[in-house]
Order: sequence, then structure tokens, then C-alpha cells
Amino acid sequence: MKASSAVGAGKHVFMEKPVAVDPLGVRSVIESSELADKKGLTIVAGTQMRRIAHLMEGVRRIHDGDIGEIVGGQCVRIGGGMMDWGPRPRRPEWTDMEWQLRRWLFLTWLSGDFIAEMHVHNLDIMNWAMGAHPVQCVGMGGRQVRTGAEYGNVYDHFAVEYEYPNGVRVEYMGAQIDQATDRCDQHVVGTKGSAYLDFANAIIEGAKPFKYDGPAWNPELRQHADQISAIREGKRLNEGKRIAESSLTSIMGRMSAYTGRALKWDWAMKASQLDLRPAKYEFGALEMGPVAIPGQTPLV
Repeated sequence: MKASSAVGAGKHVFMEKPVAVDPLGVRSVIESSELADKKGLTIVAGTQMRRIAHLMEGVRRIHDGDIGEIVGGQCVRIGGGMMDWGPRPRRPEWTDMEWQLRRWLFLTWLSGDFIAEMHVHNLDIMNWAMGAHPVQCVGMGGRQVRTGAEYGNVYDHFAVEYEYPNGVRVEYMGAQIDQATDRCDQHVVGTKGSAYLDFANAIIEGAKPFKYDGPAWNPELRQHADQISAIREGKRLNEGKRIAESSLTSIMGRMSAYTGRALKWDWAMKASQLDLRPAKYEFGALEMGPVAIPGQTPLV
């Protein structure tokens, strides 16, 4: 069910990432979020890394100024190629639509590519730490390993430079390639120190050194517990706009890499007409979109 339908029907919403794969979808989620506030409804997003105890404390200290004024950062996520994911080979009785739905991870219109489907978690952490979304970006990427038709039309590596307010630049690098060195972390650099954040650690070096050594909890359970508590207690809890902005952060990085064009946040949010929806939602013929070629794929 679309968020707009659920909110329109007066329902509280838990939405998994990615909440959108194109700017039109992002705008729809923001509109639904605004309507949810008017109706007193909650929206919680599946960006559970925001509820990991050590990350919560690490980001709190960044916001409190423990590393000084932020001047830059890095965001890296490199993992396996997921080459064995999903059903293969295609069965003769499957229509184009059914095959694409079953292989959704590798179709941009369904997953948004892995920068949106998975690495939105990491880019969401950067937005959280920065206390803002990017103002512009320039990216590059391609597919060197997952080149067969069974891997749809997504890339297997991206690199994007995001510029945040005040000229702060964050370098993102992501890949899904087997036998490449695994890495998943965020690094924020300030005038008085730096912060290192990953799934297991929150470490600050500099004027106010810190390493988290406190309690832990299951963030996936906590996100649901937080929403249930907010509903019962009548408290506002609406993460719709926030996850929409983090989704657009990943989407605009993909759009830049696909086209080879730098782009600004305001253009992507307000002017882009990119709409990846199929003309019909029905089992039948559905042409798979081409693999994007930088410098040739148009920026829409």
C-alpha cells in the first residue's frame, strides 16, 4: 500500500527503505508526511541505524560540538555482489513483469539501485551527523562484474561527492562486488577532532576523546516499540520527511552517476520529472530499461 493511501485512510505507517526510487516518489512521501501531521498519525521509517545505541551517542556528541565545526567526511560501504540472490533461471511461464518483480533487487524502477536500496542507511547517517541534506552532488559509477541480463540494469559500484551547507564535502564510495575488501563505516572530520562510526563502534579522537562502552539494544525492535508507544501516548512521531530526504540523497547520487551530470538538490526535489513507474501494474510484457551510460543517459 502506498503511504498516501494509508495516511488518507487514517492509518499509522511503518515504511521500509527505500521509500522512493525517483524524485516524484520522494515528493509523494513528503506530502503524505505533511498530511499525517495534520491527522495526528505516526510515520516510522526502517532506517534502524538511527536507533543503534552507540550511534545515537556518537552523533549526539557530534551535535554537541565535541569535534568542533564539521569540515568534511567520508562514507564507505563495500560488500558482496549478491550474485546468487533471487530465483534463476527465468521460468518460461513468467511474464516480464513477474520476472522483474522476482528480481526486483536488480531493477532500478523497483530497488532504486543499491545506493538507494541499501546504502541509504549510510547516507542517512551522514545526513543525521551533518544535521542537513546535501545541496548538490556529482557522481560516477558503472557495472564491471554484474553484467549479465539476469542482473537487470543496476550498477555494481558508485562514487559520489556530496556537498552540504557551508561547503562541507562528503565523499561516498559504494560497491557490491564479490572478493573486494569489505568495509562499512562513516568518518566525520571537525575542527577539534574526528568521529568514526560503524555498526559496532562510535569513536571520537581529538580534544574530547570518546569510545562508546554502554548498553546495547535491538534497533529493529526499538523502532516498532517507539512507534507503538507514540501511538498509545498520542505523541508526534513522524519520520516521513526525514527518510524522504535521505532517499533523495541516494537517488540524486544515482542520477548523477547514471548521467555523468552534476546536479543540485533544489532541482532534483522541485524540478526533476524522473518517474520510473511502469505504465501498467499488471503481469505481461514490460521492457526492461537500459543500463545507464554516463554522458548519454539524459538527466530528466
